[in-house]
Amino acid sequence: MSTEPQMPLDFAPISGKRVEATFDGGNVTSDAGVLFLRAVEQGTGVIRRLVGAIRDRRDQRYVDHSLEDLLRQRVFQIAQGYEDAIDCNDLRGDPAFKVGCERAPLSGEDLASQPTMSRLENSVSRSDLYRMAQALADSFIASYTTPPEAIILDIDDTDDRTHGAQQGTLFNGYYGEYGFLPLHLYEGQSGKLITTILRPGVRPSGVEIVMILKRVVAYLRQAWPSVAIFLRGDSHFSAPEVHEFCDAEKVAFVLGQGGNAVLKQKAAELLAQAQGLHRTTQAERPAGAPDETIRLFTSFFYQADTWEKPRRIACKVEVSDQGDNLRFVVTSLQSSQPSFIYKKIYCARGRMENYIKDHKTFLLSDRTSCQSWEANQFRLFLHSAAYVLLQTLEEIGLAHTHWVHVQFNTLQRRLLKVGARVGELKTKIIFHLPTSFPLKEIFRKILFQLNTAYP
Repeated sequence: MSTEPQMPLDFAPISGKRVEATFDGGNVTSDAGVLFLRAVEQGTGVIRRLVGAIRDRRDQRYVDHSLEDLLRQRVFQIAQGYEDAIDCNDLRGDPAFKVGCERAPLSGEDLASQPTMSRLENSVSRSDLYRMAQALADSFIASYTTPPEAIILDIDDTDDRTHGAQQGTLFNGYYGEYGFLPLHLYEGQSGKLITTILRPGVRPSGVEIVMILKRVVAYLRQAWPSVAIFLRGDSHFSAPEVHEFCDAEKVAFVLGQGGNAVLKQKAAELLAQAQGLHRTTQAERPAGAPDETIRLFTSFFYQADTWEKPRRIACKVEVSDQGDNLRFVVTSLQSSQPSFIYKKIYCARGRMENYIKDHKTFLLSDRTSCQSWEANQFRLFLHSAAYVLLQTLEEIGLAHTHWVHVQFNTLQRRLLKVGARVGELKTKIIFHLPTSFPLKEIFRKILFQLNTAYP
């Protein structure tokens, strides 16, 4: 714990008494929620799996902090909202994080500082990173107590702006800036993370997408030979190589499909019908009544020049006062109604935007400011581990509560960022939480449900 002298903060007086604040509270933490993260890690083992994937090349005679200590400290800090390694300098003596790393909060040695973390980030090899990707997939597989009958692979990328000479950064014309375009894969029904892959800042080609999917699908089917796999993604994942891979591997898919003149011509009759219905509703609409949007659906077969065979297209036409809107998806599903394919299957991928938002915006996984690609991919994996901890905390610890679907920033602010005075006795460690804390019963329920799930 830092003992540097601190200048007091002076506030307006109360009842003639001076009010000041000083940073000398001693055995106090603002992050008591680390106790829950520790419990989740004990159950999931995601950090332990990542540690097992890394080859420790340090001379052990000069090692003060084990790889597990370093990864636990960094991942717990990310989950608590401290995304930068420099925060380790102040938090290395925090009693909650020390307990999270299995050290006594007061008598235990302090944790690592920023230079140690930076050396770790720059020490991993590509083979380490490949094994770490497998470790994340292993954690995903282990999260199921029994093999699932089916899973949805939601795939998407997201802009990760860069400001320096990082390896792999490229200019992206769509976003109008230099950056990475990391790829995220989640299970679409549960929000469980499968993997995250750092990529240059350009759209992936069909060949690159297949290279990734081939490894992921093979790894999942090795664990679950009979699982049905369904792929869902936006239009830039609709490539002939992806279609052919899905056919060969018996992976069903619904993918967005960019419009063109041929597709629009095939939808022209349905569009004209929707426009006529909209004109009729306009004429019959009472003055001041809101606009009624007309939506119609159809399907047909279409073969682009680069496709090996015709494929089914589900089409939505939408007409409102705002104009006409046509959307297309390509699918391997032959019997489902086009409205069901579009509304219930394809549009449900919108949940993935929230998963990426939790990962990127609230866990700040775009802190990829290292020069080497390996170090930035390592950082992305650490943020992914933090995602796994918080997603599991929600799914299990907050089950059957209205907190189960909150965004990660709400989870951090309301449940994890809690102050406590920490005491260490001969036979026990005590976290004295605020007497006035309004979520006492939620805390009790979280602990009960985690202990039940991970006895």
